Amino acid sequence: MGDPRATRREEPPARPRVPTVDLCPWLSGDRATRARTARTVDDALRGAGFLLVTGHGVDPSLRARIREAARAFFVLPAETKQRYAARVGGRGWLGPGVEANGYSEGTETPPDLKESLTFATHEPFEDPETNAEWYAPNVWPAEAPGLRELCVEYLARMAGLENRLLALLGEALGVEPDFFTRHMDHPTYGFNINWYPGTEVVGAPEPGQFRIGPHTDFGTVTLLDRQTGKGGLQVFTDEDGWQDAPFDPAAFTVNIGDLMARWTGDRWRSGRHRVLPPPADAPTEELMSLVYFGECTPGTVVESVPAPVGRVAYPPVDSHAYLRDKLNSITVS
Repeated sequence: MGDPRATRREEPPARPRVPTVDLCPWLSGDRATRARTARTVDDALRGAGFLLVTGHGVDPSLRARIREAARAFFVLPAETKQRYAARVGGRGWLGPGVEANGYSEGTETPPDLKESLTFATHEPFEDPETNAEWYAPNVWPAEAPGLRELCVEYLARMAGLENRLLALLGEALGVEPDFFTRHMDHPTYGFNINWYPGTEVVGAPEPGQFRIGPHTDFGTVTLLDRQTGKGGLQVFTDEDGWQDAPFDPAAFTVNIGDLMARWTGDRWRSGRHRVLPPPADAPTEELMSLVYFGECTPGTVVESVPAPVGRVAYPPVDSHAYLRDKLNSITVS
């Protein structure tokens, strides 16, 4: 008898739940290469709702300098930072106890164990009502010299990367190349610098308390520059439950939000995630994330793409009425 191993078929390696996508072949490759990239993106967003993206061209030293400048502010006394206090969705400092992202899932978790510097749209709108709701001058703490210049450069990079990704998402969805980007002539955005200090600052976590509670993001795409740690990012999938998110210091972690999932008729999944509390075996661990929340132009009406691409036909919604409701849902009263 022959060796049974000779006829054994090798199983193809399983695709990672959160794959790495290099943008360079997408931007400069041939049609077949671009199509493969689009298929990888479609598969990932139908599963975990997350990607790692390399080939983005954003200087890592810029990200490091933002962290250094922001940390100089975060380590100040609370009474100094209080001068810059803001509400969720506003501009300025979000101190401990003001936000609980688990609320968006209907879970009454303790407040998130973080502080944030939060910025948003830097150019006013022509419509007074839109302006009143979605624009106010960004607040740049005097105690963090250089932060404004660094963030202005970074946000310009994020806007460019966001548009390249949205064009790729249009290809992955099989619609017109400008299906998403045509709604970006004057978009809003949110930008958070999230500081996750250790227990010497925040105290011991309460039961069910996280640095950021389980949630999905609210907008179109989120571009995250993160640091790895024991109390870091976890991603949820139906197959594996909660797992530590893969990390590549050269990559951005990209996920889609609720508005994009709705736009695709739930073909793509709004990536559920959380940030673990300071770990008991590393209680002084400190992390900082740079989080760009992509949105679209106010007044955009989001309609689900029809079947067979979309799976659920949601009623059309005003993009920013939807976002405001979501922001209100995570505010600790």
